[in-house]
Amino acid sequence: MRSVWTSQQIDVPAPIAWRWLTDPAMWPVWGPSVRAAVIEGGDGVLSQACQGRVTTAIGIDLPFEVTGFEAGRYWAWSVAGVPATEHRVDPVSPQSCLVSFGVPWVAAPYLAVCRVALARLDVLAAAEAAQRAEDP
Repeated sequence: MRSVWTSQQIDVPAPIAWRWLTDPAMWPVWGPSVRAAVIEGGDGVLSQACQGRVTTAIGIDLPFEVTGFEAGRYWAWSVAGVPATEHRVDPVSPQSCLVSFGVPWVAAPYLAVCRVALARLDVLAAAEAAQRAEDP
């Protein structure tokens, strides 16, 4: 199924953005539609075909499965068996990257939620930069 995308340059190194996108504990911080998430079984690290549960912002608990994965660069999932968001990180410079979210074209209105997520990631990046500036 064809996807539609939205992207934003985020001023953190790509590995930091990747960590935020793949750590289920971080999903509620930047993801407006996520209240909680957990990877079930294994070592708790996001990987191809891993499964878990996501609690939506309105409190619905749903199963998920990672359906596409390229370490450090891309992951996609299905939620409750429905193809959902694709996540991509592309380095722009040593200190910035392009973060992109894709959704099936039939879910194109969800890109508005993805844009909120990108804005939240940008706020996280600013906080990260401030922390680095304070650390000796």
